[in-house]
Amino acid sequence: MSQLLSRQECLSRFGSDYFIEQRIAAGNLFRLGNGVFAEQKHVPENAIISHRYPHGVITLLSAFYHYGLTDVIPEACDLATSRNAAKIRDTRVRQVFVPDEILYQGAIMDQEHDYPIRIYNRERLLIELLRYKSKLPFDLYKEVLRNFRKIITQLNMQDIQDYAMAVPKRKMIMEALQMEVL
Repeated sequence: MSQLLSRQECLSRFGSDYFIEQRIAAGNLFRLGNGVFAEQKHVPENAIISHRYPHGVITLLSAFYHYGLTDVIPEACDLATSRNAAKIRDTRVRQVFVPDEILYQGAIMDQEHDYPIRIYNRERLLIELLRYKSKLPFDLYKEVLRNFRKIITQLNMQDIQDYAMAVPKRKMIMEALQMEVL
């Protein structure tokens, strides 16, 4: 598994800023952003964002694309964060504020090209799709919903119901599950 390194991790591994800069100049280490380093040049954007914002969870379009539920390439990474979190001023991130009690429900550690990312599982994403139905383009919503219907037998229905009962507007989401998905 490949890994990303913070400046602090680089300092403890290589000794000083001078040695970090030497490794960068030699092409053995790459600076991918402010305080994010890797030993490989090409790292997925989701992995960098997941490393940079470890308390966030990749969601919505970015997660739909990761799981192959849509072929629409996201322009920015959708990242769920605590409702009390500071605003992220990174243009690569589209922040979604979520109540603390449901932020990590269904969050898993997955891999994207051998790099770890924190992302919602498919069951939680189905609930997120229904929660944000009015904020998504209609054709995208229909495409993702159609793809969820194809894999519904692979999903854990008990988890879907548990997630649906935990989120705000649970009655509307349960009705949408019955009418549109099942």
